Amino acid sequence: MFMMGHNQLPPRLKKFRRLVYISQVITILSFTLLLWTYRSNMTFQSWTQYYQATSEIPLPVQLTVPPKHVPEQKVPFVAVNGTQTLLVSAYLEHRTGKGEVRVIAVVLRSETVVYHCLFRCQEQLRISEGVSDIHSDHFGFAYGTADIMCPLPSSCETPSHIAVTSAAANSEDILHIEFLEVKNQKAQNDFFPYNFTVCLSTMFEFTNVLQLVQSLEMLQLLGVNRVVVYKTSSSPETQRILDYYTYKGLVEVIPWSLSRFLNVSRGWLPLHGPGDLHYFGQIPALNDCVYRHMYQSRYVALHDLDELILAQSVKSWLELLPLLEKKYGADKCYLFENNVFPNTVPPPPTSQTLPPQSCCRSWQNVSGVNILAHLYQEPILNSYESTKYIVNPRAVFSATVHGPLSSLKGYSFVDRNIARMYHTRAAKQTELTPDQLIYDGRLLNYSTQLIPNVDTVLRKSGLLPEHNIH
Repeated sequence: MFMMGHNQLPPRLKKFRRLVYISQVITILSFTLLLWTYRSNMTFQSWTQYYQATSEIPLPVQLTVPPKHVPEQKVPFVAVNGTQTLLVSAYLEHRTGKGEVRVIAVVLRSETVVYHCLFRCQEQLRISEGVSDIHSDHFGFAYGTADIMCPLPSSCETPSHIAVTSAAANSEDILHIEFLEVKNQKAQNDFFPYNFTVCLSTMFEFTNVLQLVQSLEMLQLLGVNRVVVYKTSSSPETQRILDYYTYKGLVEVIPWSLSRFLNVSRGWLPLHGPGDLHYFGQIPALNDCVYRHMYQSRYVALHDLDELILAQSVKSWLELLPLLEKKYGADKCYLFENNVFPNTVPPPPTSQTLPPQSCCRSWQNVSGVNILAHLYQEPILNSYESTKYIVNPRAVFSATVHGPLSSLKGYSFVDRNIARMYHTRAAKQTELTPDQLIYDGRLLNYSTQLIPNVDTVLRKSGLLPEHNIH
């Protein structure tokens, strides 16, 4: 192998190198001018005038855009230098009657920041001043979810990327600006790739493999064709299941690494788990999921992995939603009563539940909870405490754990005789004796399909031997 000297290069290659060198010089000079103007403490108005005057200057090479093909960059978590603000994702907002981009962020609630929004429009920069709206559901933690609303500058109706800076940022901060892709470029109200998307957040240190498989199979029986998992950490067996469903096209795993930036809490209140942010950043994840699928899914359900919303007179959500829209109105948020089926309490001696010895014997070697063995629920104390919901995402502006914070048409509590939520978890009313629990065998209506489907997944994932068939 040998290298050619510059004088030995062919004439066409020499010309190409000269053009590249000239392009690099122009870029460096342009960026130097940008730094000089920033050092001059320019006002917001002069920033705007500057960008209008230099609209033909290309983006400096230091202003990087995360590559689309890297899975870990789906939620890049961009820090705003000089502040405690962390950006999650950006979406073009079509419903407010004015052109703007909504940037979902995590902010220190006690910090006052004036934000500047930098837009990439056909390789040119535009700027506007952003306004932060902190969500009211922060549960008393120092950090909370916020929407940074960035008005679109003139002649920039569809920016491809956006960056957010602090007005107090210095020239050194400018060197490290990162851009987010602006998603939801086109509003869609007729055709959707998915009928139902379920948002699961957040998964951390997860080992409940059996219930994971049962829930994902149940969701498919209910008519769900997309499940989004915001994952911080899990066991290797859990990852094998997620990989299986990702390959099948049902599951999308969003790497959720807020714990690398903040001391996230393991509890929903500071007294339940100290930290800076509620429950591993559950609320920004839920809001990202709603906006991520706003024009991808007809409906979005926000509930946990150990929860299932079951209709009482029909079998699927495809049949349930028309009933709800007729009774409560379309574009409402439908809240479902939380019914706890404790997995830490043995069933009564005269149990009607499906006996473990006659069903799913081989599942005993798979880690996790068998929901078919826990068909006794706690009495309801508060009918609509800890509800979860299904909603048209295009009717939601901001979401929280148990319902929307802001929506077009509000919410309705669904009559438990129409549908209710089955929550298989540790007991909440720990003082109850087994004979005080109430039998509900609704899940058994799905067992004929559910049991062989779960078997198939466990075998194909290598968690059961091939000969184990019920």
